[in-house]
Amino acid sequence: MDEGRRLVTAGGRTIRAGGRTVEIHRPSKVLFPGDGFTKGDLADYYRGVARRMVPQVRGRPLMLERHPGGIDDHGFIQKDVPRYFPRWVHRVELPKQEGGTVTYAVCDDKATLVYLADQACITPHRFLSTAGHPDRPDRLIVDLDPAGHDFGPVRTAALLLRDLLDDLGLPSTVMTTGSRGLHVVVPLDARAGFDETRAFARDLATLLAARHPDTLTTETRKQARRGRLYLDVQRNAYAQTAVAPYAVRALPGAPVAAPLTWEDVEDPDLTPRRWTIDSVDELLKGNPWRHAPRGRSLAPAREHLDAMLREE
Repeated sequence: MDEGRRLVTAGGRTIRAGGRTVEIHRPSKVLFPGDGFTKGDLADYYRGVARRMVPQVRGRPLMLERHPGGIDDHGFIQKDVPRYFPRWVHRVELPKQEGGTVTYAVCDDKATLVYLADQACITPHRFLSTAGHPDRPDRLIVDLDPAGHDFGPVRTAALLLRDLLDDLGLPSTVMTTGSRGLHVVVPLDARAGFDETRAFARDLATLLAARHPDTLTTETRKQARRGRLYLDVQRNAYAQTAVAPYAVRALPGAPVAAPLTWEDVEDPDLTPRRWTIDSVDELLKGNPWRHAPRGRSLAPAREHLDAMLREE
């Protein structure tokens, strides 16, 4: 049987994914009312992008953004894995910061990705660390959050940040969030802890904002930003998450968080919602992160950054 073949059952239909058969309950349930996209469409999308997406989430605890009633309801965020999830869905139990533990889902294969779609998990959000080393991030993320809907300042800020990271010896990748901004992602070697990584990210953003005070800011209070783009580094902490690459967003049009090349960012026609659930074929034509840089140590970059901060 072909891996993507669909079978109709009394409860809906099934999808063959990675050696397992996953039942899609109520596949005709509309999750995006303004666009008509259904739960079946969501499952088909995630099956289609699995070969690219699973490597980006494999081994990482997930926070699940679920909308059983569709995106017009408030939905809910789920951390603890429900007891009814099948046993073949991998799990990891990790401590909370304030005591106790959480048992997170881990998506290690295509079948799990499709199963999460059946659970109306529209958007998986991933840890910046792996389940094996949860307190040592191998990703640093700067979220470029614009004050309005003009995407030009986001593209400009991303390129400025890339150049600064290059000067520090830290290659980076970039992706749309599927919402309004971009995520600049720095692969790390997972030797530094979250405190060190977050302090570095904070100082990095502070330096960039100091160099461009009229357009960039690190102010957390919206009223203090005065129309400037916010360099958000708050995700760089234990148990914080960021939208997974290739994840669908619970927004009209079903936009997708899409990996990019830096050449894409230079394109003035780029928009944060350029790719959607309906343009998966276009999304998969290339592989922007095929030659993604390997994780680097923060130690040399920390020394360079400290020197730059002293010079400012």
